[in-house]
Amino acid sequence: MSGLTALALLAGIAWYLEPLSPGALALQFAFTPRAFGWIIHSWSPADLARYRDHLPADLALLAAYGVFGYFAATRARVFGACSPSFRRVLSWLLPVAAAFGALENALHWWLTAAPRFGVPLAYAVSAGASLLQWLLIVGFGLLSILAILRDEA
Repeated sequence: MSGLTALALLAGIAWYLEPLSPGALALQFAFTPRAFGWIIHSWSPADLARYRDHLPADLALLAAYGVFGYFAATRARVFGACSPSFRRVLSWLLPVAAAFGALENALHWWLTAAPRFGVPLAYAVSAGASLLQWLLIVGFGLLSILAILRDEA
């Protein structure tokens, strides 16, 4: 159920944010105030409001995929043949990714509320959290594929 919820939320958020140009993904990797500001100033006030309005739904997405990852790694038969340590690591990849996503969302909420000068670390932490989130998601996917391939062998 959490996986289907995550997919539905992801599709809905992608559809909702599709009009933004540059896209919301570009904002996730804006490590500097200049890069972040360039994206924000490329958007109209309505676009910025659209971005900010999606953040609560994004938190629901984070919760859904975090729960999905934990339960998939601990309960799915495909991972049954994996070692307990492999399953333990796998079970925490998406919940930790979701925590990094929540940190990024909190910083984006604050950074988009008003111009923020003199806090370059906040922009770097936000983008760094996003980068770690995506690396953990990709890691979960790759380890899942590895487990499936090993199970079939």
